[in-house]
Amino acid sequence: MAGGEGSAVASVPSAPLRTRVAAKRRNVGDFVFKNLTLLFAVLVLSLVFLMAYEMYLGSRPSIEKFGWSFLTRTIWDPVAEEYGALPFMFGTVVSSLIGLLIALPLSLGIAIFLSELAPRWLERPLSFLIELLAAIPSIVYGLWGIFVMVPWLRTAVQPFLGKTLGFLPLFKGPSYGFGMLAAGLILAIMILPIITSISRDVLKSIPDIYREAALGIGATRWETTRIILKNARSGILGATLLGLGRAVGETMAVTMVIGNRPEIAASLFSPGYSMASVLANEFAEATTAMYTSALVEIAFVLFIVTVLLNAAARLIVWSFTKRFSK
Repeated sequence: MAGGEGSAVASVPSAPLRTRVAAKRRNVGDFVFKNLTLLFAVLVLSLVFLMAYEMYLGSRPSIEKFGWSFLTRTIWDPVAEEYGALPFMFGTVVSSLIGLLIALPLSLGIAIFLSELAPRWLERPLSFLIELLAAIPSIVYGLWGIFVMVPWLRTAVQPFLGKTLGFLPLFKGPSYGFGMLAAGLILAIMILPIITSISRDVLKSIPDIYREAALGIGATRWETTRIILKNARSGILGATLLGLGRAVGETMAVTMVIGNRPEIAASLFSPGYSMASVLANEFAEATTAMYTSALVEIAFVLFIVTVLLNAAARLIVWSFTKRFSK
């Protein structure tokens, strides 16, 4: 009996041992999974830095020749090997801001209607149609801009603006149709579904308790909507910056309607050029090393602007979220 009891006691530690072995196997699996996903994340981040490094190498001849003056020079003369990016930066910023100023109030109004006012039978198909706008290729927008929007601007909108607001520098000059105003309008149409969809989802994510509390204390529908907007402004700001990032990087549609002339003019009727447009138009025609290097430097500047814009968007959204979570 004693021997049997001793053998039984000796066999007791085997259960914890099996538990430790199973835990060790699970830990090995967790270790592999964690580090494999970390590797994927590092690869993506490394790709971003690799792109920046390659663009820096490609633009190094231009950087060494022109230095910081490349960002402030207005001349773009491939024959004389003189290059400056200021007209393209100006065209990118102005056209993007015009598009944002037009699209933001429209997008916010549509998002409020869809999330707070529209009946369900109208909200679903209207939301689908708006999201469908984001799926249209930019080349289609560009063709529509050339054959429909530009003639309309040239024959109706720009003459009207010139007669009524011609005393302002923004609306002086001949009516070409092509120009900054056309680029801004096409960008507004393209970023409208992005801002609208995200803003609508943000407004819908606000708990109904806010609406019920506001209506319960006698607030009107407009006052209730203001309360919802106050709580959703961080998400709306993120949607706005995301739309601005899309506008800054848009290429084909802008290229087809902006006029593609590297100049800085106060009038919105004047042709312009954007950084993405000059890359699309002239990269295949670059015949010298310095010409190619100048174009790569413009791409490098566009890359940096896009990264900084998205980083600023994340930082602002984070700061607003942190403030309102207290």
